[in-house]
Amino acid sequence: MNEQLSILALVAEAGPLVKLVMLTLVLASVTSWALIFQRAVTLTRAKNQGRAFEDKFWSGLDLVRIYREPSQEMPQSTEAVFRAGFKEFNRLRQQNGVDADALMEGVQRSMRVAVAREQERLERSLPMLATIGSISPYIGLFGTVWGIMNSFRGLATAQQ
Repeated sequence: MNEQLSILALVAEAGPLVKLVMLTLVLASVTSWALIFQRAVTLTRAKNQGRAFEDKFWSGLDLVRIYREPSQEMPQSTEAVFRAGFKEFNRLRQQNGVDADALMEGVQRSMRVAVAREQERLERSLPMLATIGSISPYIGLFGTVWGIMNSFRGLATAQQ
């Protein structure tokens, strides 16, 4: 038994199915890490934008001015929820005969829709990450069982 036992030698000598399993697991790992980093950046950005908007909102500025001057081209996070509610408030207020309860109900409904959109945007790619996380152990188990079966076959054909 003079040969060196290294990971590269084991991979090189593996069968095509084992190589396919290893490649699948490596691709799943790389995809998972990419999704994790992307989500971390997105959530950090949303958190910072939310804090910046809250500071602006509670600074005492006129709400109409805050509504007309978005902090970016595509408002996100807390600002998107505020803008949706304020837009609905202005739309309903201009209609005649709308009582205060109906006005507030419309604003709340609009804000709930905006919150749902933001939540969907922030949770994008999580189902893919969950799928990779739940399937990968079974793929690894399959590779392990396949390797054990090949080992037993090799032992059965070996002469002592």
